[in-house]
Amino acid sequence: MNAAEPVRRARAFDPAAFTAPAAVDRLQRTALLVGIAGLVVCAVGGFLSPDYFFRSWLVGWVYWVGIAAGSLAIMMLHHMTHGAWGLVVRRVLEASARTLPFLLVLAVPLVFGMGRLYLWARPEVVAHDHLLQAKQPYLNTTFFLIRLALYFVIWSALAYKLSSMSRRQDEGTDAGITRRMQLLSGPGLAAYCLAVTFFAVDLLMSVEPHWFSTIYGVYLMGSQGLSALAFLITFALWLSRREPMDEVIKPGHFHDWGKLFLAFTMLWAYFNFSQFLITWAGNLPEEIVWYLHRISNGWGFVALSLVVFHFALPFVLLLSRDLKRNARRLVWVAGLMLLMRLVDLFWQVEPAYVRENGGTQNPLFYWMYLAAPVGIGGLWMWCFLRELKRRPLLPIHDPYLAEAIAHD
Repeated sequence: MNAAEPVRRARAFDPAAFTAPAAVDRLQRTALLVGIAGLVVCAVGGFLSPDYFFRSWLVGWVYWVGIAAGSLAIMMLHHMTHGAWGLVVRRVLEASARTLPFLLVLAVPLVFGMGRLYLWARPEVVAHDHLLQAKQPYLNTTFFLIRLALYFVIWSALAYKLSSMSRRQDEGTDAGITRRMQLLSGPGLAAYCLAVTFFAVDLLMSVEPHWFSTIYGVYLMGSQGLSALAFLITFALWLSRREPMDEVIKPGHFHDWGKLFLAFTMLWAYFNFSQFLITWAGNLPEEIVWYLHRISNGWGFVALSLVVFHFALPFVLLLSRDLKRNARRLVWVAGLMLLMRLVDLFWQVEPAYVRENGGTQNPLFYWMYLAAPVGIGGLWMWCFLRELKRRPLLPIHDPYLAEAIAHD
């Protein structure tokens, strides 16, 4: 089949030509089995150490929320720019974003563990802490749960509205739908950013409620974009080896994703270094304690690994044009980033449960920081693939589709 054949098939407006391959069903079954096995292991860990169960569930849950919410942000960025880089994988981004309501259900264990995770959720601690008493109007369990639901309502509403408009575009009866998706994505991206900012404060920053950073929400935005791009590159390679997407996804697309990947890698490093520099230069006890917890007692080696493997090595590798156009090489960088995103969240959360927080630390239970993400990830992957199968893999009536497929 020549290179023009995918364009001809897309112009034939035949959704059946771009249905998900049969391999998706096999992968979905495997993901479900992995998820169930992970949950069983997590249940055993919860019995052995409830504290580590809730901490690891928080890390694993925020990790997969980052991929789903980041996919929503990248999808809206694509609608605003109409780049070829996003059109051939738009259905992947849509399916990932539509898993957000499912992820909200997976947050239920955190509700039962709030007293173990957050100081401000313990009345006996708040009663003797004037700062926590001052923050009680915001940091209280009821308002926390209301806000958490609101974030997912905002994200899910955007994801399903854009997916619904994309499905109407497939019908080919509304010539203005492309423009309306673009107009919605602008304010939608602003709403996403606002929700992520408060989400970062609530779920992660408030683990140490005496500490604060005005750039922390922006850090999580960059992290989610990075996680979503790493997942996108990995799954795009899997699709590109199977019909019908083997005729659609080309080195030029991987090159574009690699350039975005490099940009988000630099953004992540910029946000983190800016926070570190301002905090350290200020030298205020209420600010620097967060870093002291994360560079002492061996945690400095984890911080160094983030500098090397989360930024320096990917940055150097992604400078290569040949590597970005080589899907097999690029996916190794993406896989490394997916691993380091988990390490970063582990480094963000676990050191908080030392000294002032009165938490317990037992490295023998660190294995739960792998079990929880694997369990949640298996269930998330099952849900993602279920959503992916519901639509053609390409938006067959998008006016930019022929140009996107021809991109190389």
